[in-house]
Amino acid sequence: MIKKFKTPAQIKRDLNNTIKPALEYFKPPEKLTVDEWADKHRVLSPESSAEPGPWRTSRTPYLREPMRAFNDPKVSRITMVAGSQIGKSELELNIIGYIIDQAPGSILYIQPNLEAARKFSRQRIAPMFRDSKRLKDKIRKTKTKESGNTILQKTFPGGVLTICGSESAAALCSTPTRYVIGDERDRWATSAGDEGDPWELSQARQITFYNRKSVEVSTPTTKDASNIESSFKEGTQERWCHQCPHCGEYTNIVFDYIKFDYTSKIVKGKEFYNVTILGFACPHCGCITSEEDMRKQPAKWIAENPEAYENGHRSFWLNAFTSPWTPWQRIVKKFLEARKDPEQLKVVFNTLFGELWEDRGDLADEDEMLDRREEYNSEYLPDGVLALTCGVDTQDNRLEYEIVGHGLYGETWGIKKGYIMGRPDSPQVWKRLDDAIDHIYYLKNGRGLKVTITCVDSGGHFTQDVYEQCRLRMNKRVFPIKGKGGDGIPFVGKPNKVFIKGDKRKSVWLYSIGVDAGKSIIMDNLRVQEPGAKYCHFPINEGLNYDMNFFNGLLSEKMELSKTKSGNRWCWVKLPGHRSNEALDCRNYALAAFRIWDPDMDAIQKRLLEPITKKVKAVHKPKKRVTKSKLLEGGEW
Repeated sequence: MIKKFKTPAQIKRDLNNTIKPALEYFKPPEKLTVDEWADKHRVLSPESSAEPGPWRTSRTPYLREPMRAFNDPKVSRITMVAGSQIGKSELELNIIGYIIDQAPGSILYIQPNLEAARKFSRQRIAPMFRDSKRLKDKIRKTKTKESGNTILQKTFPGGVLTICGSESAAALCSTPTRYVIGDERDRWATSAGDEGDPWELSQARQITFYNRKSVEVSTPTTKDASNIESSFKEGTQERWCHQCPHCGEYTNIVFDYIKFDYTSKIVKGKEFYNVTILGFACPHCGCITSEEDMRKQPAKWIAENPEAYENGHRSFWLNAFTSPWTPWQRIVKKFLEARKDPEQLKVVFNTLFGELWEDRGDLADEDEMLDRREEYNSEYLPDGVLALTCGVDTQDNRLEYEIVGHGLYGETWGIKKGYIMGRPDSPQVWKRLDDAIDHIYYLKNGRGLKVTITCVDSGGHFTQDVYEQCRLRMNKRVFPIKGKGGDGIPFVGKPNKVFIKGDKRKSVWLYSIGVDAGKSIIMDNLRVQEPGAKYCHFPINEGLNYDMNFFNGLLSEKMELSKTKSGNRWCWVKLPGHRSNEALDCRNYALAAFRIWDPDMDAIQKRLLEPITKKVKAVHKPKKRVTKSKLLEGGEW
């Protein structure tokens, strides 16, 4: 038999087929960061990407820093708060792919529930393994009978990827793991079975790893009830800021800075909107820049709490205005379509604005109200104030009050928010209230105003004491009120005579107040954005107590649809994170006082604005003895 010799080309080919794999095996791994690895090896799958093909970090430059934070040896925890269509899921997938290829170790990937875990594995993870060549050979095909490779478990050289739901105590409490990645953190179960908080359980599995890493990602939900918000505050609190081309300042682009015009038309009962984006209004210089130009501007992450880096925790917050796939016009249009429906508006706030929701419709929050405050002239009442009323809330250890100024067409001014410490059965407490309601406030023309009418809450543990003290101040028009909640109850009802401690010789007029109706009026007025009819003014002056505590109380409640035996009904409930509602009650009672008075504001304005003229007395007439000062104009009944 004639032996055939291989040609030089065949020998070369065989050597390549044997030696090259061996060399690749012993070749040290590439030293890449997560973003470099993704740019080189990650392929976006057509099932889940609008732009399938090779990954490009340059398309989403805001993700570069969060990905590189994963490679920072000082960082052990990363938090990402983001709206939709931004790439937060791709951030997680890039990290998973990087771990499998570059830094093998056990991975625990947690979804809100088991069904979401299965869905994410089939629709996102499996296509990534299939389309990214670097990963394809490291993950064996899923076989139902092979315990190491199932929908919820993927083995690879050096580790295993376990995918589970937040309610699964068994998966969260089993073997140690180096990496923990949590998706949609705010939608997790509050407890994994009876074991407690799922995130704390997962963190406990990392204790033995000195080089552990954990990543939390979620769309924000409700303010002061959001786990991802709490996690963000513990970190560096970084936001993606663009540079203004006019003044050079860096600003996080949010909805409040987007200027737009729109027209609408109703077709078959449905309203359609046509939106024109005017641009981004810089809060520093006021200049407007087009959307196209702002997208081209330099941008960077700016930390509000950089000290957290020393504790190994970096946190990032993004909204849809940074997304290359979401035009601003679409976001604004979604807002206009949803603004009349609280549930739809909540989705827009969370997924597009990337903001926490307080479920107040379009009502401002505490920070916005603080920014809205004005500097009052310390010597005179603000222009427009024609009358003063006072609302008093009684607590076991104090009286809280607010003096409110009233103008034409429902425009109001906060004049003073006060606290009088002491039990309501103490006469000294009521003397201090006298000082507040007897104080004379002056207009610029020299005329003075006093509080015309005061309403005092008689609920609680001191009802009879309130009755007695109001009886003693009937000449000052101080009336007790009784608040009643419920739909259909008028704001101010007819007064009823009540006897004090059963003594028919002592009585007082008690007004019934529909507190729900009053709260609705207050919230509607707070929505007014321009000074004028129904607008609410608040002072920034120190000592008047219009601070964060005041606005936290004023904005402490919301309307919520509740299920009852008789059907669904709307009622007022306290918002999470709000300690008290006394400021709201005081404003409610002060408005009720004005309704009880029901003055002719045009007549009062005419009288107050008349110039003060001194009467010339005849010489032959004797001087009259003044026994009592004339009642001030604002104190007329």
